[in-house]
Amino acid sequence: MAVPPAPDHAPGLTSNATTDSPAAAGSRSATLRVVLVGVLVVALLASTGILVWLLAGRRGQAEDVQHEREAVMAQAEQFMLRVNTYGPDLLDDKGQMPKYRDLVEEIITPKFLTSFEGGVTAAEQSVQQAGVGRTAEVFATGVSDIDSDSATALVAGSFTNSYPQGKGDGRVVDDPAPFRVEVTLVKSDGKWLVDNFTPVTGAPQ
Repeated sequence: MAVPPAPDHAPGLTSNATTDSPAAAGSRSATLRVVLVGVLVVALLASTGILVWLLAGRRGQAEDVQHEREAVMAQAEQFMLRVNTYGPDLLDDKGQMPKYRDLVEEIITPKFLTSFEGGVTAAEQSVQQAGVGRTAEVFATGVSDIDSDSATALVAGSFTNSYPQGKGDGRVVDDPAPFRVEVTLVKSDGKWLVDNFTPVTGAPQ
């Protein structure tokens, strides 16, 4: 007796295995693409933000350095102008120039003050005894070296001496004398102060 072939599925039973339709597979593929695009966008925005932050930091540092350089040059220039500007109009009854002293001492270190006081006496004597006057002009200033608390500046310019002529108010004016000096500065309490200066030999550049 022949036995009929068994059916593919027993009556009342169904298979747990399912086959995805093309529409469902396409939907999941589109969702995956959207997620990947979102991740890439987030990564791009993050990297852009980091780059902007780094560039802003470097730009800020460069601006700080430039600000310090400008402060050093301004102070070195002021020193050369103040130390080379005096005359009979600054003398007091004691034959001294207190305003001249104050202006120079305002921008120099206590260590340099000792040296300055030794030289200012000679200047006061020349003004009192011979009526010498001096004015100065700065042509150029630059910074050759700088760090967080010390700097070196180069200053080029000229000073001009004058003397009384006869008994009147007229004065004889000398030809301008060029100078080129190296000024060393230190930073004290956030302010650049002149600590020394030295003439630079050679022709001015």
